[in-house]
Amino acid sequence: MAAAAAAAAVGGPQPPQPELPAPGLALDKAATAAHLKAALSRPDNRAGAEELQALLERVLSAERPLAAAADSEEAAAASSGGGPGAAEEEALEWCKCLLAGGGGYDEFCAAVRAYDPAALCGLVWTANFVAYRCRTCGISPCMSLCAECFHQGDHTGHDFNMFRSQAGGACDCGDSNVMRESGFCKRHQIKSSSNIPCVPKDLLMMSEFVLPRFIFCLIQYLREGYSEPAADVPSEKDLNKVLQLLEPQISFLEDLTKMGGAMRSVLTQVLTNQQNYKDLTSGLGENSCAKKSHEKYLIALKSSGLTYPEDKLVYGIQEPSAGTSTLAVQGFAGATGTLGQLDSSDEEDQDGSQGLGKRKRVKLSGNTKDQSIMDVLKHKSFLEELLFWTIKYEFPQKMVTFLLNMLPDQEYKVAFTKTFVQHYAFIMKTLKKSHESDTMSNRIVHISVQLFSNEELARQVTEECQLLDIMVTVLLYMMESCLIKSELQDEENSLHVVVNCGEALLKNNTYWPLVSDFINILSHQSVAKRFLEDHGLLVTWMNFVSFFQGMNLNKRELNEHVEFESQTYYAAFAAELEACAQPMWGLLSHCKVRETQEYTRNVVRYCIEALQDWFDAINFVDEPAPNQVTFHLPLHRYYAMFLSKAVKCQELDLDSVLPDQEMLMKLMIHPLQIQASLAEIHSNMWVRNGLQIKGQAMTYVQSHFCNSMIDPDIYLLQVCASRLDPDYFISSVFERFKVVDLLTMASQHQNTVLDAEHERSMLEGALTFLVILLSLRLHLGMSDDEILRAEMVAQLCMNDRTHSSLLDLIPENPNPKSGIIPGSYSFESVLSAVADFKAPVFEPGGSMQQGMYTPKAEVWDQEFDPVMVILRTVYRRDVQSAMDRYTAFLKQSGKFPGNPWPPYKKRTPLHPSYKGLMRLLHCKTLHIVLFTLLYKILMDHQNLSEHVLCMVLYLIELGLENSADEESDEEALVCGPERCHDSWFPGSNLVSNMRHFINYVRVRVPETAPEVKRDSPASTSSDSLGSLQSSRRPKVLQRENSGTAQVFSLVAERRKKFQEIINRSSSEAHQVVRPRTSNKWSAPGSAPQLTTAILEIKESILSLLIKLHHKLSGKQNSYYPPWLDDIEILIQPEIPKYSHGDGITAVERILLKAALQSRMNKRIIEEICRKVTPPVPPKKITAAEKKTLDKEERRQKARERQQKLLAEFASRQKSFMETAMDVEKIFSSDSPENDIPMEITTAEPQVSEAVYDCVICGQSGPSSEDRPTGLVVLLQASSVLGQCRDNIEPKKLPITEEEQIYPWDTCAAVHDVRLSLLQRYFKDSSCLLAVSIGWEGGVYVQTCGHTLHIDCHKSYMESLRNDQVLQGFSVDKGEFTCPLCRQFANSVLPCYPGSNVENNLWQRPSNKSIQDLIKEVEELQGRPGAFPVSISSETNLSKEMESVMKDIKNTTQKKYRDYSKTPGSPDNDFLFMYSVARTNLELELIHRGGNLCSGGASTAGKRSCLNQLFLVLALHMRLYSIDSEYNPWRKLTQLVEEMNSQLGNEEQQPEVPILYHDVTSLLLVQILMMPQPLRKDHFTCIVKVLFTLLYTQALAALSVKCTEEDRSAWKRTGALKKNTCDAEKSYEVLLSFVISELAKGKLYHEEGTQECAMVSPIAWSPESMEKYLQDFCLPFLRITSLLQHHLFGEDLPSCQEEEEFSVLSSCLGLLPTFYQTEHPFISASCLDWPVPAFDIISQWCFEINSFTERHAEQGKALLIQESRWKLPHLLQLPENYNTIFQYYHRKTCSVCTKVPKDPAVCLVCGTFVCLKGLCCKQQSYCECVLHSQNCGAGTGIFLLINASVIIIIRGHRFCLWGSVYLDAHGEEDRDLRRGKPLYICKERYKVLEQQWISHTFDHINKRWGPHYNGL
Repeated sequence: MAAAAAAAAVGGPQPPQPELPAPGLALDKAATAAHLKAALSRPDNRAGAEELQALLERVLSAERPLAAAADSEEAAAASSGGGPGAAEEEALEWCKCLLAGGGGYDEFCAAVRAYDPAALCGLVWTANFVAYRCRTCGISPCMSLCAECFHQGDHTGHDFNMFRSQAGGACDCGDSNVMRESGFCKRHQIKSSSNIPCVPKDLLMMSEFVLPRFIFCLIQYLREGYSEPAADVPSEKDLNKVLQLLEPQISFLEDLTKMGGAMRSVLTQVLTNQQNYKDLTSGLGENSCAKKSHEKYLIALKSSGLTYPEDKLVYGIQEPSAGTSTLAVQGFAGATGTLGQLDSSDEEDQDGSQGLGKRKRVKLSGNTKDQSIMDVLKHKSFLEELLFWTIKYEFPQKMVTFLLNMLPDQEYKVAFTKTFVQHYAFIMKTLKKSHESDTMSNRIVHISVQLFSNEELARQVTEECQLLDIMVTVLLYMMESCLIKSELQDEENSLHVVVNCGEALLKNNTYWPLVSDFINILSHQSVAKRFLEDHGLLVTWMNFVSFFQGMNLNKRELNEHVEFESQTYYAAFAAELEACAQPMWGLLSHCKVRETQEYTRNVVRYCIEALQDWFDAINFVDEPAPNQVTFHLPLHRYYAMFLSKAVKCQELDLDSVLPDQEMLMKLMIHPLQIQASLAEIHSNMWVRNGLQIKGQAMTYVQSHFCNSMIDPDIYLLQVCASRLDPDYFISSVFERFKVVDLLTMASQHQNTVLDAEHERSMLEGALTFLVILLSLRLHLGMSDDEILRAEMVAQLCMNDRTHSSLLDLIPENPNPKSGIIPGSYSFESVLSAVADFKAPVFEPGGSMQQGMYTPKAEVWDQEFDPVMVILRTVYRRDVQSAMDRYTAFLKQSGKFPGNPWPPYKKRTPLHPSYKGLMRLLHCKTLHIVLFTLLYKILMDHQNLSEHVLCMVLYLIELGLENSADEESDEEALVCGPERCHDSWFPGSNLVSNMRHFINYVRVRVPETAPEVKRDSPASTSSDSLGSLQSSRRPKVLQRENSGTAQVFSLVAERRKKFQEIINRSSSEAHQVVRPRTSNKWSAPGSAPQLTTAILEIKESILSLLIKLHHKLSGKQNSYYPPWLDDIEILIQPEIPKYSHGDGITAVERILLKAALQSRMNKRIIEEICRKVTPPVPPKKITAAEKKTLDKEERRQKARERQQKLLAEFASRQKSFMETAMDVEKIFSSDSPENDIPMEITTAEPQVSEAVYDCVICGQSGPSSEDRPTGLVVLLQASSVLGQCRDNIEPKKLPITEEEQIYPWDTCAAVHDVRLSLLQRYFKDSSCLLAVSIGWEGGVYVQTCGHTLHIDCHKSYMESLRNDQVLQGFSVDKGEFTCPLCRQFANSVLPCYPGSNVENNLWQRPSNKSIQDLIKEVEELQGRPGAFPVSISSETNLSKEMESVMKDIKNTTQKKYRDYSKTPGSPDNDFLFMYSVARTNLELELIHRGGNLCSGGASTAGKRSCLNQLFLVLALHMRLYSIDSEYNPWRKLTQLVEEMNSQLGNEEQQPEVPILYHDVTSLLLVQILMMPQPLRKDHFTCIVKVLFTLLYTQALAALSVKCTEEDRSAWKRTGALKKNTCDAEKSYEVLLSFVISELAKGKLYHEEGTQECAMVSPIAWSPESMEKYLQDFCLPFLRITSLLQHHLFGEDLPSCQEEEEFSVLSSCLGLLPTFYQTEHPFISASCLDWPVPAFDIISQWCFEINSFTERHAEQGKALLIQESRWKLPHLLQLPENYNTIFQYYHRKTCSVCTKVPKDPAVCLVCGTFVCLKGLCCKQQSYCECVLHSQNCGAGTGIFLLINASVIIIIRGHRFCLWGSVYLDAHGEEDRDLRRGKPLYICKERYKVLEQQWISHTFDHINKRWGPHYNGL
């Protein structure tokens, strides 16, 4: 019906009307819509349809907006101002009205949603969205869920993780093709189609008419907006502009898709209906606009190198236009092998060839499939053209989202997938040209992963649209654009082409989306089977793979170091892994059962064909070109892996799929070359190629690559070795490793191909390779679980590992079906079988451990496998680490004390197909090599190591283990034709060859060699190791005197065998014999002459072994055959599977095994032992050898000396650290705290001044006026005190909207309120004496205890300033690290000169009365500046004192110093200074846990600097004298005659009443105003006086707290006792007096309702009252005791909590000495009133009364001081991190109302901030830095929500602290990369809190950096 309507509309041509619709219509859209809807509902609706079309034609005319945008910049700029924008709006409004058919649009939406049968979620997200993946529920590995569906489903105990989407994705909930139904969430579990009612016809009727026009309009806009750019680079600006204009339209479509299933099906109809499309777009009719747009469409098609089939051009002849991808049209002639033109088109020259210099690209002519895949596109529906433009515009995000939002509609999904496949080639071309290929790749994958993960869909498209053909062809074409000629082997004539790894295509991984799609579809069995059955596809694919065969060739630099290290190897390894290996693993995963044999045969067949072509193309015969290596042999690896699979899973007969011998010989060459090159690289022979070659060698064996690279290579070599002649193979190995010349009996030799310094490591390399080749069973019979176990043991033996690094290090089977690990359940079970979990430990130093796995003891004991370790180590040091750990285990468990050798381990049995591998151990060539090496080791020839011996013995033992079962003793007598010569060994069995004696050997030696001097005996045995078969070529030896004679030794035999095989196979096949390549490296001409010498040997392998035993043990005749004592050993040998020990035990084991295997051997061993072996003849040492020996010895000695020195240093350092860290022994004899009183025993006083050591110049001496010494201190502002709260309930981090944190109850807030209240009513200067500040932003001073001369410090700072390297602290801000202990510091606190004796004199107890003392105190305070050092004279000391005071002031911000109403008043400084003292005392109290029960010296182990700090503060405070008028001391100690005079005039503000003063502040003021050092009795006097005030305050507060009845009762009881003797020391009497005094004022009046709220309904008992009074006074006593401890060095006694009050008061001298402790302790007994108690109390109360006259409420509030603060804590965090993450990561910031990119939350106060957010920046400070200043005075602790990490900001620096959330394996998950559930680690959080409270962030965390206010 819709189609008919559309057709009708086309019939009646409408002239385009650019202006807006007629005003009548515009006025009432709703009415028009309703009218049209009615007209269309009639049976005959032609008229209605025409009317609607006319209207739409007008409303949606595409002419207007975009023509302008396309034509010119200015017009576009102007147009966006209003014109088109308004028109657009209008058009959209019309559409909405029409869709709703006259009703409201929102109601319409709701109505449609009601019919949504959505069983699928289908939520589409873009990059960076947080989604979930559950491997337990997923069928496809790409399965993902949105957070909502995940949390609604039940995934407890599943293997899931949270991840941040890279490319975007869609939620699969409800899709049973991708995930199991058990994992669906509650909403999508219901199969709902049944109960959703049918959609009423008229609801969506209008949509069917309007939407086709709307979408066509959109397409017209897209056509108009796209202008083909000149240089084929779509100018991004233009495209983006067009897209911006279309934003509202596309959003409108997107909203439609969200209305649910009903609307989606309408859209699907519209998008896929071909008739609609044809009618609207063909550009017929007179509509000029449509015509023009159609032309633009055709131009766009053509310029994309595509043809439109109806065009009359025949494709294939058409000339490529400038922008064409040049592959598009090149004719079909030629096969892959032939090279195309070597020129490249313009476009490609621009983008790639600059970097390549001379390496021209190679073009292949199109070869495989028909060109149409690449070139033909025909659009038949809106959907197809929409996708075309989506690609043209490089996948705009909005369009992608719209196309994906439609996917829940099944019909659409199929149509869209087919369209996508149809455009696949076009996507590739656009991607290649794109400048934003990264973004574009992500968007492509975003789409394709949704389509191809569904097996059913993938199968359908494969069958109907040739998906596989298209993908393979497109990949082939893509790679063809960057081919170059291969330089491997035969540079001039090579016909092979490889990809060029320097191209952008490979460097930027541009091919990734296509390859990833390919891997994705190969994971579906049905698709993979089609691929494996299709021979044509396999051929094409092998062609594709061969492009990578031999890429990134390395040539060894022999002279100069390479100038520019190319990093192309990254690209090469990535390309092989992604483009070759992963598809291979995908295919292999479907070849698991016998029925799939055919597939393997196909792959293997085409692999061998491709390899044969490759050998031909590079002209390879039998010798690889020297000095070059490529690590990339994907064809070899395909071949190897399919062979392995065939034998392991498909029970195929190996020989049936193996090629002939000649091919095997060629196959082994390149993998063997790689193994030899690895040894060369590790021997530093490639050092001139730069670091990147090491990088390649490491990547080749690295965990993500090894099972696609080194494992297949070694397996292939094992297969070749098992089928080729063993002598040929062994000699090839030694030749490739270039150590043939070394294998001579002569003591000197000359190597033509290797420098002497590399010989040893290359020989080790060759032997190690043989050991690996013969021991490794990864593909030769191990089961998957055994492999997993072996891999895991190897990794754990190198180092303890975290769970995640183990997962990462164990090579996965990268086949996409298997999820992450081959069955991660077996991973966990194997892990628990082989390893123990070590939970994270916390060291006091604060270094954070992770949870680690460490091997179990039995693993070390039985499973440690050095071979596997060597194979898997990326760094050589890991092998050493494994051996060290093994040694440590053996020592610890007492199994072996010495230095063990790598243990010998029995291997799993070989699969029968590979039995031939063991023939290597039984071939003469190997036996000769072993014999020679044993001999050389015994004779101490140079360049042999223990490692070589170890490997030799290992190979002998392997040979004995794997010998033919029983060797008959007769065998030795039979002489075949082979054995008629007196050659080396009679047979090939190791067991019998071991006992064969070799008498004389003829060797070729340089003339200088010692051997030449000897005369040869008459009967020489003709043999030289050199030519293993010299008997066959005796003449050659005499003839060739050049160095070549020996080079051809091992080699000649191998060459001959090779030639024989070639001739044999060629004569069979009547082929021409191939020419033999000449030997490339013959000896250099300058070689010294070689002569032949004959050596007398007379040894066999057995005798050599026995002598070796003597040599190793250093004793004569150390070997005694064990079976002579205990014959049982031979009958029931208990040879363990696994043996520990060193070389001696290895030799013993081998001899025992040899004796077991043959009676002859046993007899011969006994014989050898009987002949008492003469000592090994001393060697004649030549001068040259002596020299080298001396050198070695000297080196050894030097090494020992060095070790000794290092050990000494280490022990010194250790002892230093111990003393530095030792908490108890803080006060060492010369440390500044030496003010501890000395007992004066002698009569005359000893004068001893305090002596300080300067840690810079090392001199000791007192601190003096001229050359003062100072303490290294760190000053920092701190708000920790301000965070104390008065309630016990801990604050939690808010995790819902309801929870909020209000800072009203913090200590800082309470003190602020109090101060501002006082300042409102009282005189400012007096307010500033009544309280302390510094709860927020107080200055905390700490020291490491080291001292230095201040002048030394200045020069030290100067040198730091000139030192450029220093980072982490800023010298300009005065920061430095202590020169001795490296602790962070930023100032120096001068030590005041003074002798210790003075202290002691001052402390003599005096017997003066308290009244006298009070007078003295008053006088001393009045004396201005009576400081022993006169401050008037400017000494160095006083300057330093001033500068440190300045430092202290500058440490904190101005707002934390200035509280006065008159800025800059001296009172301010005064207040600030005594508050610094208060802050430091209070903080020390907190470090001690809030009380002094533990006593002792500073528990925190901090060297205290309070004493020196006090002197500095006192010195400065004495500069301000308090008017004696206002000195509170008088109010405390004297009665004022006239009460009234105090009030003074009304208008002037009164002073603060003494009862409102903070007593601790008064104490500090009084003490700092005294001359220093202070006398003890003065101190005690001040404390006693202040205690009376404090006690009175406590009584007053108590009186306000209780009820009226309580008050009157107490008043009565107290009044009765008033006349008793100790009335002044009875709290009842005093309380009743206070009550009666205060009752005179209005304090107790107005007891309204609010009053009762304050009163705690406690029934006050005497006990509870006593407790209240004690608690009120305790904080003061604690601070006072601390002060006394620091000033006079008195120890603090320790006590129980309940007796703290009494102990402290007696310690302070408040308790009278005669006090009896029998009856319960009463706090009032500490009172010592200086004047009659009742008089002074009434005087104090009077002040209060006069204030409460006017302000009763405030008066009451000020009396009740909360003095019991709890310790500060960080916020309490929830158990599970997900709770925090889900709440905060979407939360909007309250400042900028956006969701921050990096959200963070403050752990002190819970504020949510934007980290690094420019949105919340204020005056160049980002929000976190600002918050750290406001909340913590420069210290901030933030939890980064998206990273789970805690970041610390300290002033201008910051550091990453680590995480307090760990996963189940005790590991952090920084940046939430793994996304596993995380749980709070309470210990770590405690450590963090401890560092915060103790202000030690600077000392414990090491990695600080400047943040430049940008956090």
